[in-house]
Amino acid sequence: MRPVLAGLEALGAARGRLMPWAPVFLSLGIGLYFALGVEPAAAAIAAAAALAVALALAAWRGSGLLRVPATGLGLVALGLVLAALRAHLVAAPVLPFRYYGPIEGRIVDIDRSFSDELRLTLDRVVLEDVAPDRTPGRVRIALHGEQGFTDLAPGLTVILSGHLSPPDGPVEPGGFDFQRLAWFSGLGGVGYTRSPVLALLPPEGGLSLFAFRLRMRLSEAMQSAIPGQAGAFASAMMTGDRAGMNQATNDVLRASNLSHLISISGLHMGLLVGFIFATCRYGLALLPPLALRLNTKKLAALVALMAAAFYLMLAGPNVATRRAFIMAAVMLVAVLADRRAISLRSVAIAALIVLVLEPESLVEPGFQMSFGATVALIVSFQPWQRVQAHVPKLLRPAAMMVLSSLAAGTATAPIAAAHFNRIAEYGLLANLLAVPLRGVIVMPAGVIAAVLAPFGLAFPALWAMGIGTDLILRLAAWVAGMKGAVVAVPAPPEGALALLALGGIAALIGRGLWLRGAGTAAAALALLLWAGTERPAALVSSDGGLAGVMAEAGRALSKPKGAGFVAKSWLEDDGDLAAQDQAFTRPGFEGARGDLTADVAGLTLRHLFGKGAAERAGAACRDGALVVLSVEWEGPRPGGCTLVDPLSLKKTGALAIYAGPDGLRIVSARVAAGDRLWNRPPERRARVAALQ
Repeated sequence: MRPVLAGLEALGAARGRLMPWAPVFLSLGIGLYFALGVEPAAAAIAAAAALAVALALAAWRGSGLLRVPATGLGLVALGLVLAALRAHLVAAPVLPFRYYGPIEGRIVDIDRSFSDELRLTLDRVVLEDVAPDRTPGRVRIALHGEQGFTDLAPGLTVILSGHLSPPDGPVEPGGFDFQRLAWFSGLGGVGYTRSPVLALLPPEGGLSLFAFRLRMRLSEAMQSAIPGQAGAFASAMMTGDRAGMNQATNDVLRASNLSHLISISGLHMGLLVGFIFATCRYGLALLPPLALRLNTKKLAALVALMAAAFYLMLAGPNVATRRAFIMAAVMLVAVLADRRAISLRSVAIAALIVLVLEPESLVEPGFQMSFGATVALIVSFQPWQRVQAHVPKLLRPAAMMVLSSLAAGTATAPIAAAHFNRIAEYGLLANLLAVPLRGVIVMPAGVIAAVLAPFGLAFPALWAMGIGTDLILRLAAWVAGMKGAVVAVPAPPEGALALLALGGIAALIGRGLWLRGAGTAAAALALLLWAGTERPAALVSSDGGLAGVMAEAGRALSKPKGAGFVAKSWLEDDGDLAAQDQAFTRPGFEGARGDLTADVAGLTLRHLFGKGAAERAGAACRDGALVVLSVEWEGPRPGGCTLVDPLSLKKTGALAIYAGPDGLRIVSARVAAGDRLWNRPPERRARVAALQ
């Protein structure tokens, strides 16, 4: 008992140094909410809220021995409550069925789809014969084919004929959940159109649309002054408008581990704020009358804070930009309050603000990578301070760049591998060469161009920016072209990334050898579990249009094209760099096109698609086979097999078949995802809301 009491006393004495752990405990509660298999009822949320209040009182008025444990557990309960409340507060109508017909709405975003097509996000949506209370607040539509109308201005109300459907669930059980992302983004329908987009009403005003319009105007100016993909890259880096970047450029940036350069994240905000802060402070130092009378450090911090707020408005209030602004704002406010700007405490405060405002950020790669890299940089800076005196002055900037890139890359590599299934082998080299170009040429030139643009003098700065972005793209292409530039990594098993993150945090910021040792052991265990991950022996898409079986050469697919996103996701989760047409040629399926057979650990899988598929299903249904039909089956289900078609798959979602010593196990995406707000059918969602 004495060791326990001694430990509690030590925690109580050190509670002032435990601030960095506050977002960790809050994250445990948020993570618990997203890991639940069933949406918690209102009574359960109320009980968790009451527990959080009780623990807060215990931490405030209780004995010193209980304050730290009560605070930690209270934050866990609070995290669960915040996540649940946020999920209910963002609730919006989701399209309950597939729709084809006229679509009217106002343009609030323009980007590119997975297939490299221009894509519009519309709000104020109007659908024919769909009641307003069942109409999504926002829809996203990819523009296929030739579009005669090209003046797609922000705020413009348009009308078109297109296809819409509810957001799809995971492409495989346990995979990326687009339904959850769409729910928290307010996106109630996705689709495409092959017909021209027509202008219905002129662009509207408003502050948000003003920022969007200004962003597009600056993007067009950059791309006019800087030709080719260098201009599109510059626009993406400075304004967040990625519509001009093609898929080839995105692939090169991913392969060289430089895709973070086109995300308005902490690096962008840090470079912008740092440049403006340094320019203001040193500029005022050149004016002795002002420098002697004003606190130039605080004045520079205030100007940098206003610039960061303007950049937030300009780049759009997306999750990554808001997160970057909060991190920069906390550090600048620390300067204004005469506190240390860069510390684990300031990072913890920024993380708490982000998690309280948007708990769903926790499960997004941007949040994980941003804060992981920042913590790693701060922790690595401490030993650097002790050894930098022994490094020659001329070599210190280069050594610091290598150290920071190595620390940030090491911290973010497992996160990137878990979410994107690849490791850029030469990413460190690419970042060592590209980030200085970004910080020395591109960002300063962009700021100078923005200042000179009202006077019509921005061209020299834009020319310099174009030189920098072109060099970065050439560098990215060179690195991506190296042999073995990309190493494929399979998706980790459920819980492995969370265990790795907790272990890494304990190893980095834990005090005491035992805590750091336990963190290192947990991280090693997570990597061991990851290395032994089991991939499904067979996969079936949620519409029955694609099947894949694991063979010696890798996963073989039943079609060479079509369902491209599903095929790419399956192969990437396998840790496979092959393209869909390559996977189609692998041994695994036999038979003629439209009638393929594969053996899955003794189970016959029959995939029927194309003309006459339904007529062939009856004869194929024998010997306990699994028959996958790409069209709906009409009439009673035949005996002698398990037949799945789009109608049954609509209830189960994508299927995965695992082969183990105890036989075959079939898992559905819907069962794996659980019964949550974002994947409930609209009618069930309405019934549950009425009961609660």
